[in-house]
Amino acid sequence: MVRYSKLPFRELVRGYGVDIAYTPMTLADVFHQSPFARDSDFSTNDHDTPVVVQFAARDPVDLTRSAQLVVGHAAAVDINCGCPQRWAYQEGIGSRLMEEPETVREMVRQVKAQVDIPCAVKIRVHQDLQETVAFARQMEMAGADWLTVHGRTRQQRSSVPVNIDAIRLIKESVAIPVVANGDIFTAADADRVHAMTKVDGVMAARGLLENPALFAGHKHTPWQCVEDYIRLALEYGTSLFIFHHHLMYMLEKQMSAAERRSFNTLSSIPAILDHLEMHYGLSIH
Repeated sequence: MVRYSKLPFRELVRGYGVDIAYTPMTLADVFHQSPFARDSDFSTNDHDTPVVVQFAARDPVDLTRSAQLVVGHAAAVDINCGCPQRWAYQEGIGSRLMEEPETVREMVRQVKAQVDIPCAVKIRVHQDLQETVAFARQMEMAGADWLTVHGRTRQQRSSVPVNIDAIRLIKESVAIPVVANGDIFTAADADRVHAMTKVDGVMAARGLLENPALFAGHKHTPWQCVEDYIRLALEYGTSLFIFHHHLMYMLEKQMSAAERRSFNTLSSIPAILDHLEMHYGLSIH
C-alpha cells in the first residue's frame, strides 16, 4: 500500500488477526540517501513485529544499501514488482519490473549475498502465464525467500476478478512459499483463496483499509476498531492526510452521501474528532 500502512495502522491490524504487516512502498534510492525520508517512511517499535519493509527499486546498489539500514529493525525486505500506478511504471519500478526479470533477479542476488535479511518479491501476472512461471522460478533460483502473487495483470483494474488459477499455477511451480493477494475482503475470502490455491499465506490491502478487523472475522469495521485507530494515530502522530483517509476508508460504507461530502471538507484533525463526536459519540480527545 502506498502511504497507508504506517506504524499506527500496522499496530491496529495486528490487534485484529494480522500475523505479518508490511510498510508502505518506499523508494529505495531516497531511503538510503535521506535521513529525513527514513524517519518519515519507516518508524517502528517493539510491538511492530514481524514487519516487512517494502521497497520500490530497480538498482541493486540502492536496494542493498537500504536493506542494510533496516537490519535489526525488520523481519524482511520485499521488492515491489506489483504497483500498477502510472508514475511508478514510468519510473521503471513497480509493475514495470515484470518486464525485466533479470533486473529483479540481480537485486535479489545482491541482497542475499550482502545483507543478513530475508528478501521477498511481490509480483503481478502476465497475459501469458508461462512468462509468470518463468519469472517466479528465476526469483526462486536467485534466492528469494517467498513470493507474493497479485492475480491480475498490470493493465487490469480492481473490478476484474483475481485470476485464482494463475496464483495456484505459481504455487505449484516453485518450492518456496507463495502468498496470494487480491480480492480479500473477508475472512471467508481468505479461507476460499487458501482452499483453492493451497498457498502459504493470504495478503489483503484494500480489504484491510476498508475493514482493518477482517481477519478477526468481522464483516464490517467495528466501532471499537475505529476508536483504536484514532488512539494509536494520536499517540504515535500522523499526518492529516493519512488520518483523514484511513477514517474515510473505514467509515465510508456507513456514511450517507451527504455525510461523506461533509466529512471530505474537514481540514484539521480536531475538526475530524469533533465530527466523530457529534455523529458517532467518539469520546477520545
